[in-house]
Amino acid sequence: MVDADTGQPGDSADDGPTSDPPRYEQARDELAEVVRKLEAGSVTLEDSLALWERGEALAATCQRWLDGARGRLAAAAAAAAEESRD
Repeated sequence: MVDADTGQPGDSADDGPTSDPPRYEQARDELAEVVRKLEAGSVTLEDSLALWERGEALAATCQRWLDGARGRLAAAAAAAAEESRD
Protein backbone atom coordinates (compact mmCIF):
# COMPACT_ATOMS: atom_id res chain seq x y z
CA MET A 1 0.00 0.00 0.00
CA VAL A 2 1.19 3.55 -0.74
CA ASP A 3 1.12 6.27 1.90
CA ALA A 4 -1.16 9.01 0.55
CA ASP A 5 0.90 11.78 2.13
CA THR A 6 4.36 10.71 1.01
CA GLY A 7 3.63 8.62 -2.07
CA GLN A 8 5.94 5.97 -0.65
CA PRO A 9 5.10 2.33 -0.12
CA GLY A 10 3.72 1.51 3.29
CA ASP A 11 4.22 -1.62 5.31
CA SER A 12 4.12 -4.86 3.41
CA ALA A 13 4.35 -8.48 4.49
CA ASP A 14 7.28 -8.87 2.08
CA ASP A 15 9.37 -6.31 3.93
CA GLY A 16 9.04 -7.77 7.42
CA PRO A 17 7.63 -6.00 10.44
CA THR A 18 10.71 -3.96 11.40
CA SER A 19 12.42 -3.19 8.10
CA ASP A 20 11.78 -0.18 5.93
CA PRO A 21 10.79 -0.91 2.35
CA PRO A 22 13.65 -0.37 -0.09
CA ARG A 23 13.81 2.86 -2.05
CA TYR A 24 12.70 2.58 -5.66
CA GLU A 25 16.24 2.65 -7.01
CA GLN A 26 17.39 -0.04 -4.57
CA ALA A 27 14.47 -2.30 -5.45
CA ARG A 28 14.97 -1.72 -9.20
CA ASP A 29 18.70 -2.48 -9.02
CA GLU A 30 18.16 -5.62 -6.94
CA LEU A 31 15.41 -6.73 -9.33
CA ALA A 32 17.80 -6.31 -12.27
CA GLU A 33 20.35 -8.49 -10.44
CA VAL A 34 17.71 -11.15 -9.75
CA VAL A 35 16.78 -11.20 -13.44
CA ARG A 36 20.45 -11.46 -14.43
CA LYS A 37 20.94 -14.47 -12.15
CA LEU A 38 17.78 -16.18 -13.41
CA GLU A 39 18.71 -15.59 -17.05
CA ALA A 40 22.20 -16.99 -16.45
CA GLY A 41 20.55 -20.29 -15.49
CA SER A 42 23.40 -21.30 -13.21
CA VAL A 43 21.39 -21.67 -10.00
CA THR A 44 19.54 -24.67 -8.60
CA LEU A 45 15.80 -25.05 -8.99
CA GLU A 46 15.31 -24.22 -5.32
CA ASP A 47 17.44 -21.07 -5.64
CA SER A 48 15.62 -20.15 -8.85
CA LEU A 49 12.28 -20.33 -7.05
CA ALA A 50 13.60 -18.19 -4.19
CA LEU A 51 14.97 -15.66 -6.69
CA TRP A 52 11.65 -15.64 -8.57
CA GLU A 53 9.75 -14.95 -5.33
CA ARG A 54 12.18 -12.17 -4.40
CA GLY A 55 11.82 -10.71 -7.88
CA GLU A 56 8.03 -10.70 -7.57
CA ALA A 57 8.28 -8.86 -4.23
CA LEU A 58 10.74 -6.35 -5.68
CA ALA A 59 8.55 -5.77 -8.74
CA ALA A 60 5.58 -5.11 -6.45
CA THR A 61 7.67 -2.63 -4.44
CA CYS A 62 8.70 -0.82 -7.62
CA GLN A 63 5.08 -0.71 -8.78
CA ARG A 64 3.97 0.80 -5.45
CA TRP A 65 6.62 3.51 -5.78
CA LEU A 66 5.54 4.26 -9.35
CA ASP A 67 1.86 4.32 -8.38
CA GLY A 68 2.67 6.71 -5.54
CA ALA A 69 4.62 8.98 -7.86
CA ARG A 70 1.79 8.92 -10.39
CA GLY A 71 -0.68 9.88 -7.65
CA ARG A 72 1.49 12.74 -6.46
CA LEU A 73 1.85 14.06 -10.01
CA ALA A 74 -1.90 13.83 -10.58
CA ALA A 75 -2.56 15.70 -7.33
CA ALA A 76 -0.06 18.41 -8.24
CA ALA A 77 -1.58 18.79 -11.71
CA ALA A 78 -5.08 19.00 -10.24
CA ALA A 79 -3.94 21.64 -7.72
CA ALA A 80 -2.26 23.65 -10.48
CA ALA A 81 -5.40 23.44 -12.63
CA GLU A 82 -7.53 24.55 -9.67
CA GLU A 83 -5.18 27.44 -8.97
CA SER A 84 -5.29 28.62 -12.58
CA ARG A 85 -9.11 28.70 -12.50
CA ASP A 86 -9.10 31.08 -9.53
